[in-house]
Amino acid sequence: MTHGWAGDGRASVMTVGTFDGVHLGHHRVLEEIAERARRSGRRSLLVTFEPHPLEVVNPAAAPPLLTLAHERREVLAQSELDAVVFLPFTPEVSRLEPQEFVRLLIDRYHLEELVVGFDHGMGRGRAGDVRLLRELGRTLHVAVDVVDAVTVDGRTVSSTVIRRAVAGGDLTTAARFLGRPYSLTAPVVPGAGRGRTIGYRTINLELPDGRKLLPPDGVYAVQVEWAHGTSGGMMHQGPRPTFGDARRSLEAHLFDAMPDLYGQMAKLRWVARLREVRTFPSPEALKHQLDKDFAAARAALTASAGGTSH
Repeated sequence: MTHGWAGDGRASVMTVGTFDGVHLGHHRVLEEIAERARRSGRRSLLVTFEPHPLEVVNPAAAPPLLTLAHERREVLAQSELDAVVFLPFTPEVSRLEPQEFVRLLIDRYHLEELVVGFDHGMGRGRAGDVRLLRELGRTLHVAVDVVDAVTVDGRTVSSTVIRRAVAGGDLTTAARFLGRPYSLTAPVVPGAGRGRTIGYRTINLELPDGRKLLPPDGVYAVQVEWAHGTSGGMMHQGPRPTFGDARRSLEAHLFDAMPDLYGQMAKLRWVARLREVRTFPSPEALKHQLDKDFAAARAALTASAGGTSH
């Protein structure tokens, strides 16, 4: 798969959208266009947006993001698509009427077949719903088809539902709807070095762009993956009140390895929330609690091992 448009002249089977989270519903659409492209000899293409359209047309209503742009690229790279285009969402793009936007897709990306989700809206004010797109398709000689909603436990999978689950700390629901644990990919940065003084050496991840949705602060069982390894661990997310440090941090103790990862990218997967952030009367009292957290995190990771895939 390539990022960007190679422009080899082939006609495209395409879908368009923000695809925040790249969840199970999104994957169903991507699988459909990949299969149709294989059968017809066309190119499978996703045109997605950066930034989120609401950040341009109504910033106050823009949702926190499940996946920042680099994280979406990372997930989409595992799909069977031929290409992904990140189209800059500008005020000019936001003003395109549905017919103008479809013509842009035809002229720029050789659109011949458009596949969208059941709740799709395209063009200015999302006016290009499924009914209008089918009308435009007949006029512009573009085949338009719709993929039905994907449901899990009787609930329709959507980015909105997943955001609510993450914000509420319901990581199990988020993972079921995403098809993988909720995650963050960020560089490893130097920390204060306090962990090693109480027997729990840690790595610190850089706090992400403020647009990224984080679950509630607390202590978590996590999985951490880097270029040449992976390990389970426990992570403190939030301030360090025992040490009088009000700054938020993402500080993980790895169970199975402790490589020097400064400056490298690491992927953190939240698996289970163990407890809230607390203030302890002394570092020794904190150490006693961390011993309990260690055991609880190990148990949570063992319990999840046969569950949601990565």
